[in-house]
Amino acid sequence: MFDQIHPFFAYLRYFLLKVDRHSLQAPYAYEVYEGLKEYAKTHRSPALESKREKLLANPAKITIQDHGTGSLRLKNPLRKIAAITRHSASKPKFSLLYQYFCSLTPAQTVLELGTCVGITTAYLAQSTQGKVYTFEGADELAEVAKGTFGAFPEIHLIAGRIQETLPEFLQKVPGVDFVLMDAHHNYEATIFFWKTLLPALQKTSVVAIGDIHRSKEMEKAWNELKSHSSVTMSMDFYECGILFFKAGLKKQHYILHY
Repeated sequence: MFDQIHPFFAYLRYFLLKVDRHSLQAPYAYEVYEGLKEYAKTHRSPALESKREKLLANPAKITIQDHGTGSLRLKNPLRKIAAITRHSASKPKFSLLYQYFCSLTPAQTVLELGTCVGITTAYLAQSTQGKVYTFEGADELAEVAKGTFGAFPEIHLIAGRIQETLPEFLQKVPGVDFVLMDAHHNYEATIFFWKTLLPALQKTSVVAIGDIHRSKEMEKAWNELKSHSSVTMSMDFYECGILFFKAGLKKQHYILHY
């Protein structure tokens, strides 16, 4: 029961603490935040949102293997694609947000942990300069995602349990530029992903974590990650958190409206 009401109280705290651009004293933070707001206005994608509308209208059912905490709303393993899209996929404004922060990096090696129906994967593909590697543990959901982003040759889907496929993948690449961690949504998995990714992160990398206020354990994970010695700036948009590793920044945490 508490898991159901925790996000409400978390949002209330966020609402009371969030600030606008006038409170950003650091030039880089101001530049990034202003860039996000302008980007969200000018980079909307009717083509990708048309794909989302088709998924929202798809009544077909698939079986989901939840390797993490699972959905707050969808408890039955047999779920409609429409319901998964409505309740589990990132909303359009946050798909754009992830695309924007990906664009701030070299974007040669882009990782998404938790493919869902593939909409945000396609948004990331529009921003990458190299390849997007998306990891999904639910087999039938991975097949749905393939239908969403099949036209993007830069997307590579890696199916299987992420705790196994991610370490294997990272042995093959020298580093990663952007990571969206949006799988499992619990403390243990989030910390495992972080520790596994950390050696591959660079000063120019950006890491996004979804659902940071979903539960007390996700907030605990977020607080640990943003306090890590390698993180030089963090931004909290309630639905997600963003971590920067850029050298020369005075360590600062921002709670921002979006």
